[in-house]
Amino acid sequence: MSKSLASRYRQAALKGVLLQGVVAIVIALIVFIGWGVTAGASAMAGGLVSVLPNFVFALYAFRYVGASKTEQVYASIKRGNALKFLLTICFFTLVFKYFSVMAMPFFICYILVMFSQWSAPIFFNH
Repeated sequence: MSKSLASRYRQAALKGVLLQGVVAIVIALIVFIGWGVTAGASAMAGGLVSVLPNFVFALYAFRYVGASKTEQVYASIKRGNALKFLLTICFFTLVFKYFSVMAMPFFICYILVMFSQWSAPIFFNH
């Protein structure tokens, strides 16, 4: 029973991550049309730096559900959060070290994608 319950919540979390991916693509396209290739690629990089760690967190956080598995739930969320934080730091480091990005489109897309997770409950009635 808890497997199906966990998969329901994991599916809802993955829908939220999908919404973030769509927001990142839309913002990157708008920036690409308005300011060019470098700005569009920078915005897409900012979106990916936000989306990919959230995807990993969603996979880890909703692995277990139920009162009988509280320690597993806690450990899974803790591990997912730590991995999300570590991946975010690594992606920021990799992007700024190995790619020439424009900071403004990068951070604007990153922040807007992060804010889009707050609007996910409006679009997905769970």
